[in-house]
Amino acid sequence: MSTLTQIREIVLMNLKSIPQRLGASLVIVIGIAGVVGVLVAMLSMSTGLNKTLTATGDPNRAIVLRGGSNGELASFLDRSAATLIKQDPAIARHADRLPLASGELIVITEVPRKGQSSGANVSLRGVEAKGLTVRPELKLIEGRRFKPGLREIIVGKGAATQFDGLQVGAKLKFRGSYWDVVGVFESGDAHDSELWADLDTVQSAFGRSGVSSVVVRLNYREAFKDLKRRLESDPQLNVEVKTEKDYFSSQSSGLTRQIGFLTSIVTVIMAFGALFGALNTMYSAVSARTAEIGTLRALGFGNAPVVASVMAEAMFLSLLGGVLGAGIAYVLFNDYSVSTLGGGFTQVAFNFAVTPGLVAQGLSWALAIGFLGGLAPAVRAARLPVTAALRG
Repeated sequence: MSTLTQIREIVLMNLKSIPQRLGASLVIVIGIAGVVGVLVAMLSMSTGLNKTLTATGDPNRAIVLRGGSNGELASFLDRSAATLIKQDPAIARHADRLPLASGELIVITEVPRKGQSSGANVSLRGVEAKGLTVRPELKLIEGRRFKPGLREIIVGKGAATQFDGLQVGAKLKFRGSYWDVVGVFESGDAHDSELWADLDTVQSAFGRSGVSSVVVRLNYREAFKDLKRRLESDPQLNVEVKTEKDYFSSQSSGLTRQIGFLTSIVTVIMAFGALFGALNTMYSAVSARTAEIGTLRALGFGNAPVVASVMAEAMFLSLLGGVLGAGIAYVLFNDYSVSTLGGGFTQVAFNFAVTPGLVAQGLSWALAIGFLGGLAPAVRAARLPVTAALRG
């Protein structure tokens, strides 16, 4: 009988006998399911947040901030600077020949969480009339747009889901006066976590005279370099120009790195526990099969088939645990809506995203644990003297 045939036969026989060691086998399956489940769930949070923020922006749009500011909340541009920025020839024009640009002001407001008495910081964005035109992806899904000059607000779909009192017809109290919620919009990005209102009204209510940023639509994508060069070298301005995608991607990088670091620590700790569980289980399996292994060796089976049978059992149980853990993470967390503290100390609503890449990463961890957990017991089984093994 060839070595390959021996390996096939002994591996099949070993896998069929797993139900006889069900209790011990479940130690590996459940331990690795826990490792993979936690790994995939935590990374899906990071992936969902990153996906939401990096989806924000259009390659044909740019955002202009004060030089040296790390976000819109820390940025301030006066009226004259905002007006000068809008005159750049790289900016596209609307049918009315006015620039497709919007000076925007970000302020922090507080709204209650659903089912809680405590509030959460949410961004209120004051936008000019062209603000909605500059972003064609933004769709009103309920109610109507706010009217200039009135204290009216439209809210993002994510904010409406996560926070209380943001339904159409509700009233919010900011700075001693009431604002009417008149609509709900959806953009599919970080703006879904915001409240939007007329720029002049927000400036008046919050005592601001300038804007946080100017968002512009470019004539064409390659015009960004010229826009950046002209504005950043203008002695009348102190600004930094970024594409929208680059800006929002940078806002998520710090938090996603922290989540990734914590996930790695937790996963490594749990993986060590699962690894020792796998080692213990496989050593027990080898001990229980000592006489069987001795008989196979006496019949002419070599070391390789014995090693392969133990490794196959460990890898199979680990893969089963990995699939179970990834499946539980997918069912419980995929598209689960949450909000977390984002850039500017305001809440960002997003959905967990269990992607195929995360599942593959979890299964890789499972197989690695199974390989390490089965290797030493497999070598021990192959080195058992035939006479000692026959005596059990």
